[in-house]
Amino acid sequence: MGRMRIAIALDGLAVGVDCRRVPTTTYLLAWLRAFVFTQLVEVPIYRFGLRASWKDAFAASAITHPIVWFVFFGPLGGFSDYELRMTGAELFAWLAEAAFLGRNGRWRAALGWALVANVASAGLGTAIRALTGYP
Repeated sequence: MGRMRIAIALDGLAVGVDCRRVPTTTYLLAWLRAFVFTQLVEVPIYRFGLRASWKDAFAASAITHPIVWFVFFGPLGGFSDYELRMTGAELFAWLAEAAFLGRNGRWRAALGWALVANVASAGLGTAIRALTGYP
């Protein structure tokens, strides 16, 4: 099957879009399910472990999850090796969430609880995916 491409001309500038790399509705719904799952795991950890507000507990992975899903693993980018993608994605999420949650000066606590939250969500997500194939 050939590559489907769309070319758009804007003021003499030709822009090509590989349609296989544009997120579909199915892909976006899979992201939404994974995002909700991540929030269900991580928000209580941040809320009760770090004593973060509900807003901050939700915002921490709301900031990182789309980047992990669409850049590290998605059609917008990513590496070819799964273990490298997973390692990079989780390191990014851990450190970015710790930076966000530690901005009030509680860096050590934020680093620790961000590690716990990300290990929990990645571990449970990987286990559920292995057992059910979902998402």
